[in-house]
Amino acid sequence: MSAASALSSRRPERAMEFAFSASDHRAIADMIYAESGILLPESKAKLIYGRLARRLRACGLSSFPAYLARIEHDAAERAHAVDALTTNHTSFFRENHHFEHVRDTLWPGFARRLAGGGRVRIWSAACSSGEEPYSLMMTLAGQDVRAAQTLATQDFRLLATDLSPSVIATARSGRYSPDTTRAMPAAMRRTWCRRVGEQDELHPSLRAPIAFRELNLLRGWPMKRPFDAIFCRNVMIYFDEPTKARLLSRFADQLVEGGTLYIGHAERIPPEVADRFRCTGRTVFEKVR
Repeated sequence: MSAASALSSRRPERAMEFAFSASDHRAIADMIYAESGILLPESKAKLIYGRLARRLRACGLSSFPAYLARIEHDAAERAHAVDALTTNHTSFFRENHHFEHVRDTLWPGFARRLAGGGRVRIWSAACSSGEEPYSLMMTLAGQDVRAAQTLATQDFRLLATDLSPSVIATARSGRYSPDTTRAMPAAMRRTWCRRVGEQDELHPSLRAPIAFRELNLLRGWPMKRPFDAIFCRNVMIYFDEPTKARLLSRFADQLVEGGTLYIGHAERIPPEVADRFRCTGRTVFEKVR
């Protein structure tokens, strides 16, 4: 079934206001692949239409070819399109075994290093709306606000990056709906959240050591020094094999010797870079020394 026929057979009437051809789909899929490495096959035609139809309305355009012409020359609108097409599904303490691994295996050594004046760096490489880096901070501080405050005085930093400006803005605000924060353990929620209007705001000491930045993983990385641990989970499922291999090779370059990489439960290390990592747990890998 073509992209156009797939849409025409299933779209509600509201979504029929713009024609959407197979060639429109291919052009948009090519653009998002070039910008971000994300694959959007024909099966994603309905998703593409639904997310970009809003942008056509916002721009006052009447067709997808007109929108494609717009984003070819308008970098700001192209960024809006990439943002709209990026999937940002996450939750607090998602795949909790990774946070337990940090707490039980990495943190004791990191804590000793920090107490002795040493340096610790962690990178949440696709942080989405911030639940992952905040979960990491809660893991390290437990239910102790003073522990988080101490971290902020030590040479500890947690870099959190994402391609999407809108989710980085959410992450930086540290405010979430109560439905979102219910994924936290109850004791953590009591320690780290306070109600502000209709949202829960995270404690400032939890947010202080985190630097939120926009970053395209397929472009240049400004970081000069290596990381002790990198989280990049549930991102590579959207990439083809060559893109995965290139990204993982760069992660290996960006880790200290013996540094730890965490990937998503449905992701694997491709054969091309398998000799650079050693599996040490469930989707946990150590950079080979």
